[in-house]
Amino acid sequence: MSGVSAARCPRCGRPVHRSDAGHGEWVCSRHGPVPPLQIPDRVGPAEVDAVRAGGRVPLWCPWPPLPDWVLTGVGWAGGAPADAVATVTACSGPAPLGGPADVVLVAEEPGVGLGCWFAGIGGTDPGPVLAAAVSAGVAHAKIVAGGHPTPLWSVPSVDDRSVYVGEAKGLWLYAIAHPASAGYVLAEHIVLHDLTDSRPAELVYGALSPYLSALR
Repeated sequence: MSGVSAARCPRCGRPVHRSDAGHGEWVCSRHGPVPPLQIPDRVGPAEVDAVRAGGRVPLWCPWPPLPDWVLTGVGWAGGAPADAVATVTACSGPAPLGGPADVVLVAEEPGVGLGCWFAGIGGTDPGPVLAAAVSAGVAHAKIVAGGHPTPLWSVPSVDDRSVYVGEAKGLWLYAIAHPASAGYVLAEHIVLHDLTDSRPAELVYGALSPYLSALR
């Protein structure tokens, strides 16, 4: 696998450091002990295989891919992939309304905060904003994740992105689209494959997503 970024806080992106207590903890100056977010500096078969080797948390990827979309990054939160409590993937391609688009997918255990940070909604879990969206009516997007129909709800966020949240394989699933209009891609027939189950040999890779390279 290629080089990995300096460890970052999954809740705010600040650099983290090893605890002086010597217990193997990583500490953020703002959030205290956290599982460190780590992003390989490129994406290819070796990087995917290294991250998916942990197998604890799904590593989601659209498959079959949307036309002309490519995988543009992977990462995890935890000391090593085997200790991951969250994963992130990025993919890029043409937006439904024209221009380039990026979609970041986050799978995480409760309380990590990585999805909320990428989504720009604050906190560590989407529970409050998701509950309000669910109570307002039917799901805004219906995808397939891991072979199961999976509803996603649009939740309020900052203006430069659109955010959809749901659950898959018993964990939170976030889909964050940039720019906001790229959220229409979720209206297409999206099937998410868990790369921890297998890595398609035909998977196409692109340059590291700017939403992950900013953490380098």
